[in-house]
Amino acid sequence: MNRLLKFASSAALAATLSACATAPQQTAHPRDPMEGFNRGVYAFNKGLDKAVLTPVAKGYNYVPAPIRKGIGNFFANIGDVMIGVNNLLQGKVGQGASDFVRFAFNSTFGLLGFIDIATPAGLEKHNEDFGQTFGKWGVGSGPYVVLPFFGPSTVRDAVGLVGDLYADPINQVDPKSDRYKIAGGRIVSKRSEFLDVQDIIDAAGKDEYATVRDFYLNRRDSLVKDSTIGGTEE
Repeated sequence: MNRLLKFASSAALAATLSACATAPQQTAHPRDPMEGFNRGVYAFNKGLDKAVLTPVAKGYNYVPAPIRKGIGNFFANIGDVMIGVNNLLQGKVGQGASDFVRFAFNSTFGLLGFIDIATPAGLEKHNEDFGQTFGKWGVGSGPYVVLPFFGPSTVRDAVGLVGDLYADPINQVDPKSDRYKIAGGRIVSKRSEFLDVQDIIDAAGKDEYATVRDFYLNRRDSLVKDSTIGGTEE
C-alpha cells in the first residue's frame, strides 16, 4: 500500500493528461500477462481503500497540520536508513553517506526526525528500495503484478518488497502490538497526503487500472536508470 501511495499523485496527473487524448483500442499488454487476475486484486485493493483507509485518513486530517507534518517527517526519517543501505548496495557511496548523515542529523537535532533539518541544510532526500537495487544489479523486472494490500508491483519488485519489509527498522520494535500500531500510523499518515488523488483519477474518465499500471512500469524503469520520469524524490 505504501508503494502505491508513493507515486499516487503523479499517477493522477498522468491520468488527467491521458484523458485529453482518445482512448486507443485495448490490447493485451506484453508486461501484464496476468491482467485478469491483477484487475481483480486491484478492485479488491480499491474497495479496501474506500471502505477503510480513506475514512480513517479523513479523520486523521483533523489533526493539526504541524503535528501531521512532524509525524510524516518521523516516518520519512526512518526510511532514510534503508534508502542509505540500498544506495550503498548500488555503489552510490556518496548518496548512501548522505542518507545516513540525514538520519543522524534529523534523529538528533531534529528531535527523532519530527523536524526535517537535513533538507534545508542541503542533504537531498532520495528514494531507493531493494527492487531498484535488484534492477541496478541487472535483474529483469518480470511480469507486472498487483499485490493484495501493497498494490502495483512486478515480480522483481515483489521479491524486493520482502527485503524491504524484513529490513524495515519498525520490525525491530517490541512488543508486536506497538510495532503494528506504528506501522498502521505510517500507512494512515501517508494515505492522508493523497486524499484528493482518487478524485483526480476518477475525473480523468479513462481506464484507471491501465493508467496506474503504465505509470508504475514507466516510473520504476526510470528509477532503476536514475532518470526523472515520475520523480525521484520520495
